[in-house]
Amino acid sequence: MVTSTDWIQALALIPHPEGGFYKEFHRSKHVLEKKSLPAGFTGKRELASVIHYMLTSDSYSAFHRLLSDEIWHFHDGSPFLIHLINPDGVYSVVRLGLNVNIGQVPCFVIPAGYYFGAEVAEENSFALASCTVIPAFNFDDFEMPTSDELISIFPHLVNEIMHLSRKG
Repeated sequence: MVTSTDWIQALALIPHPEGGFYKEFHRSKHVLEKKSLPAGFTGKRELASVIHYMLTSDSYSAFHRLLSDEIWHFHDGSPFLIHLINPDGVYSVVRLGLNVNIGQVPCFVIPAGYYFGAEVAEENSFALASCTVIPAFNFDDFEMPTSDELISIFPHLVNEIMHLSRKG
């Protein structure tokens, strides 16, 4: 059985600022000029980027949002619970995994502008996915508000926000 440590070593994963571990393994050579991108982008972006991303049951991905769509592809371990808050403040959870008989999905698109965070569904486990960002990920397009900032926007979601956000 492959462990989280095996994956971290094999994929050369490093800590991610939102939580968990990651390693970029592809960035498109094709570039989109700023004039071709939606409002909010500060400059040109590569067409797409892909990372390997792993969480363990003692970590989580804090609520954050991107200017780009992000596609999650499940690979190994426990299912992910992806927590979403759409721009209107509607909260939902998607189970990313391979057991379609209990409502899991192997792939999921997080639309640009949604706040989202993730955690491992089972204790003492890990979850591994690849995440494709279109247009490519750039930290200029990444926002990770504190719990106080998110609660000021979505006061009806205090419990959900406190569960997966950095305090402050």
